[in-house]
Amino acid sequence: MEKEKEVTQEQLLNAARKSGFAGGITTGLVIGAIIICTSYIASQLTPSKASTAVLNATKEETGQVIDNDVLKKLKLLEESIDEYYLEDVENEQMENSLYKGFVAGLGDPYSTYYSKEELEEVYDSTEGIYYGIGAYISLDEATGGGKITKVMPNTPAEEAGVHDNDIIVAVDGENVLGMTLSEIVSKVKGPEKTQVMLTLYREGEADYLEIPVTRMKIESPTVTYEMYEDGIAYIQITEFDSVTTDQFREKLNQAKSEGMKSLILDLRDNPGGNLSDVVDISEELLPKGLVVYTEDRDGKRKEYSCDGENEIQVPMVVLVNGNSASAAEILAGAIKDYDKGTILGTTTFGKGIVQRIFGLSDGSAIKLTVSHYYTPNGNDIHGVGIEPDETLELDYEKYLEDKSDNQLERAKQILKR
Repeated sequence: MEKEKEVTQEQLLNAARKSGFAGGITTGLVIGAIIICTSYIASQLTPSKASTAVLNATKEETGQVIDNDVLKKLKLLEESIDEYYLEDVENEQMENSLYKGFVAGLGDPYSTYYSKEELEEVYDSTEGIYYGIGAYISLDEATGGGKITKVMPNTPAEEAGVHDNDIIVAVDGENVLGMTLSEIVSKVKGPEKTQVMLTLYREGEADYLEIPVTRMKIESPTVTYEMYEDGIAYIQITEFDSVTTDQFREKLNQAKSEGMKSLILDLRDNPGGNLSDVVDISEELLPKGLVVYTEDRDGKRKEYSCDGENEIQVPMVVLVNGNSASAAEILAGAIKDYDKGTILGTTTFGKGIVQRIFGLSDGSAIKLTVSHYYTPNGNDIHGVGIEPDETLELDYEKYLEDKSDNQLERAKQILKR
């Protein structure tokens, strides 16, 4: 019998290096939705007198990157391409790549440039409706590929056989290892009823998988609810979009009306979302006090608090895992600091920084990391994550076999006890 070939993470990384990609890695998007702690357009940016003056000076005099020498070199590159390059050139694509590369020079996987069209997609997607395959994606830290953190039920991704924890290696034959998360997501998304070919690495498979998926309109419910025996309510939040707060309140009120005696709050595989939404949801759970605070590079602090009028009064277990990130960690961290519930599962991702989108005058934008956030007790979880009160790995093989969930069952045991 032929021995199976194990595709290792080292091989994936080598493939990324060979393809010329070995850039920033790490997480936080949904296919079709930007996942940042806070997402809004700042005042529009236009060229200043100072930036114009840079063009008439040298790097030594200004400390800036762009000066006349850089512009001359860019012009030389453009002329060389015009004269010698074999294929036709799309000027708009070249221009966008120039801007994206400039921001990528920060070495920050969360900072990026958006063209006007990409920016419109970003904000359309936060409404909870988009055209894609129906799966959540983050950046895999080890490989730089796109990691499928959760496949939505009854979606094209599920029907095609895409699994949780699959790593996207290529999209339509194009290697995506080392690309930014926004770039991977934009390639997976597309017009309704068009097909995208995903090349996937799946642990235990002898080779890469080629899976075609037909894109469809995805209406993403971000909150699901179920009532178990003994009055144990279960609410899962899959992301924090603009629709999430109302959905959560609706399900929580339904649970109360159906006799909720305890609550399981499932934040597993939740990649984050809007800061305003997670603060609003905290209003339904936490006592009066600080929910989270941020500090920028100058030490300027901004606090977000709740009034405590709706503090939950029943025992609670919060389920988390290594894909629980950003805004999901804000909520889990606040619940832990206030001792409002038992944190169960595995250590969270550890994204403790905030991004902000700055609109440019031509309709494009840049997204930049602007601050750190801290839990109510002052914990900086960036790169560390939130340690659960009780660590329990998901029995993934059993889950794939019959959908049994040992973490969920343990949460029920804790609440019954």
